Amino acid sequence: MSFEDKTLTCRDCGASFVFSAGEQAFFAQKGFTNEPSRCPDCRSLRRGGYAPGGGRSGPREMHEAVCARCGATTQVPFLPRGDRPVYCDACFKQERGR
Repeated sequence: MSFEDKTLTCRDCGASFVFSAGEQAFFAQKGFTNEPSRCPDCRSLRRGGYAPGGGRSGPREMHEAVCARCGATTQVPFLPRGDRPVYCDACFKQERGR
């Protein structure tokens, strides 16, 4: 079976993108029956939340907490629940090394 490059339109952003012959062969080998409906950038964003170029799609939401070891105010990328200790960067590194 021979494949030729096709130009498709992304359903999310409306940009045109090429569905290459190599990609088509890969899709056929994997048994995929549908063509991609999103461009590579939109597929990447949808899959992992990463923006084109490898960065995150936006800044991380940080939450304020008090370090359980030294009492310093710190920020962490998760919402502290209160049932487990939260450490600042320096104390976390020391706890991790134990």
